[in-house]
Amino acid sequence: MSIDRAALAVGGIRLASGISFLVDPLRANKLWGSPDKPDATAQLLLRSMGYRDALIGGLMLSAALRGKDTRGWFLASGGADAADLLGGAGVHQEMRRSQQVIGLGGAVVGIGVGLWGATRRSGTGETRVPGVHPGV
Repeated sequence: MSIDRAALAVGGIRLASGISFLVDPLRANKLWGSPDKPDATAQLLLRSMGYRDALIGGLMLSAALRGKDTRGWFLASGGADAADLLGGAGVHQEMRRSQQVIGLGGAVVGIGVGLWGATRRSGTGETRVPGVHPGV
């Protein structure tokens, strides 16, 4: 059983980001480029994003440490960032420059990493079964 080091790193970063949005969503929001205090609805969405990222990151970490195929978790990670990018595109003109660069730029990088990880060769030697999701 070999550890998927790339998935370990990416999963760890996503898990840490998710936890930061759960523990202190206001501070995490500032880190991502927004200096203002978000209203209650925005705080709900920040926490939801935290749960999502902690879940994806934690499950990617688990699969990486157990030597399981992590490509599906990379795809889920990239998909989460794609959803963030699409959502941000609708309000792009209303965002500060720092939010555009950090928030939307980070989503673009996340999509690229997700696609890279999802298209890597499986290092596990497992045979892929159609309809079965890897890493689950």
